[in-house]
Amino acid sequence: MLVLGLDPGLALTGWALVDGGGGGRLRLRGSGCLTTSAQLGEPQRLLALSQQAEELLAMAGAEVVAVEKLFFQRNVSTAMAVSQARGVLLCAVARRGLPVAEYTPGEVKRAVTGSGSADKRQVARMVQLILGAKVPTTPDDVTDACAVGICHQHASGLRVALAASRA
Repeated sequence: MLVLGLDPGLALTGWALVDGGGGGRLRLRGSGCLTTSAQLGEPQRLLALSQQAEELLAMAGAEVVAVEKLFFQRNVSTAMAVSQARGVLLCAVARRGLPVAEYTPGEVKRAVTGSGSADKRQVARMVQLILGAKVPTTPDDVTDACAVGICHQHASGLRVALAASRA
């Protein structure tokens, strides 16, 4: 299964294509960031993000999109911007008719490191070990998108194994 992992943000949205097909080993097929300019007004930034997301979805060929859920932040303006970016991304995914899976930051950390309280450095190291690739460690958004994709691959594998055990 080819999963597009997304780490939403208005300035930077990290993305990663994580391929689960092939002998149980996950592979990174591509990664990067969708960016918007702080020089633009918020509506124009959201439009730019939407257009970039549409282009990415057309190019990626993903079977499912995994997105990090918004968690409560103390900075309300940052939370609002991330929430709006998530909405734009989810609309773009819905337009393509792709299924969406959403995971909290704790679920992602637990799936990748075994601990829901892992720090960014631990997540980055495990992402590199799991994918066996030189995943860029900056910006964090790319590493986080890889982690979201890995989380979905692990969750999907667990669902398949549970279904098989019940048969």
